Amino acid sequence: MKLSVLDQSVSLAGSDEDAAIRDTLELAPHCEALGYERFWLSEHHGLATIVGTAPEVLMAAVAARTRSIRIGSAGVMLPHYSALKVAEQFRVLEALAPGRIDLGVGRAPGSDMRTAVALNPNAHQAAERFPEQVRELQAWTEGKPLGGIVAHPRVVRGYERAPEVWILGSSDYGARLAAHFGLPYAFAYFFTDGQGVEQALGLYRSLYQPSERHPEPQATICVWALAADSSAAARHHALSRERWRLDRARGHFGPLLAPDRIAEQGFSPEERPLLEASQRRALVGSGAEVASQLRALAAALQLDELVINTWAHDPAVRRHSYALLARELGLAAKVHTQ
Repeated sequence: MKLSVLDQSVSLAGSDEDAAIRDTLELAPHCEALGYERFWLSEHHGLATIVGTAPEVLMAAVAARTRSIRIGSAGVMLPHYSALKVAEQFRVLEALAPGRIDLGVGRAPGSDMRTAVALNPNAHQAAERFPEQVRELQAWTEGKPLGGIVAHPRVVRGYERAPEVWILGSSDYGARLAAHFGLPYAFAYFFTDGQGVEQALGLYRSLYQPSERHPEPQATICVWALAADSSAAARHHALSRERWRLDRARGHFGPLLAPDRIAEQGFSPEERPLLEASQRRALVGSGAEVASQLRALAAALQLDELVINTWAHDPAVRRHSYALLARELGLAAKVHTQ
C-alpha cells in the first residue's frame, strides 16, 4: 500500500506563523526519504489555525527541496480564481518538477464567505461554475479542444507534460464530477470522520467514464492519524487536535495548543462525552496499532493508497509519527546521492 501526506502548515501556540511554513518545508524531504508517494498542500484563508494560504507557492519551494516525491495541491479552491491562471501556474510547476505535479481542485471556499468574497467578489455565483471551470482547466493544462477550439497555444507551447488533475471532495458532488470527467478522486475522510465515504466511492466507481489519461478509476482518501512509541503517548499528543475540534465547534479557531497545557486544564463535563466519542473514532496509537487500522480501512474501501494528515504541537512528534507509519507499513526508504 502507498502512503501520501497532506500538510496544512498549522500554527502552533508559542510560535509564529512563519515557523509553520518553514516546518512544512522541512517535513517534505523527510517524508520523501521515508518513501511517501505524494506531498500535498492545502489552501485555507482567514484562519488563525491553518496558515497555508498559497499551495502553489509552497509547491515551488518543496520542489526545490525534493527529487522524487509527487507534489500537489489539496487543493486549489478553484472558484476563487481563473482556470487559465491556475493552469499557467501549474504548467510552470510541472516544468520545475517534471512528472511530479498533482493539481487537486476543490469547490469549497476554504474560508468563511466574507473572506471568499474578498478573494472573488462573485464568490456566491462562482461555485456554480465549478464543473465548467474543471473542464476549462483540463483544456488549458493539456492543450485539448475547448468548445471546438484548441486551448490557448501560449499556455501549452514548449511543455511536454501536464499536471495530473484531481477532484477533491467530502460529498457525492465531487465523486460524481470526478467520475464524469474521468479524473482521480480524493475523499476528505478526516472532514467527516468517514461519514459518507462508502457512498461517495461507490458512486465514483460505478459512474466512472474512462478518459485517455485515466482509463480506470483512481481514488484515495485523506485521514487524520497520529502514531507514537506508545498508545499513551499518542493519545497525549492527540489532545492538541481534540481540544481544537471542541473549540472549533464553538466558532473559535486558534493556534494548536500544547498537550501538557490541555491535560492540566482538563475538559468540562459537557465536553467529556464529545471528547470520548471523537477519541473512539480516532486513528491514534502506537505505530503498529495505527498501521493495523489503516490497513483495515484501505481493505474495506478497496484502496491501494491513503493520504495521511497529522497535527501535533511539536514538529518532531509529527515527523516521528510519519516515520513510524512508514516503517510499519513497509515503505521503501529512499536514499539520494549527489
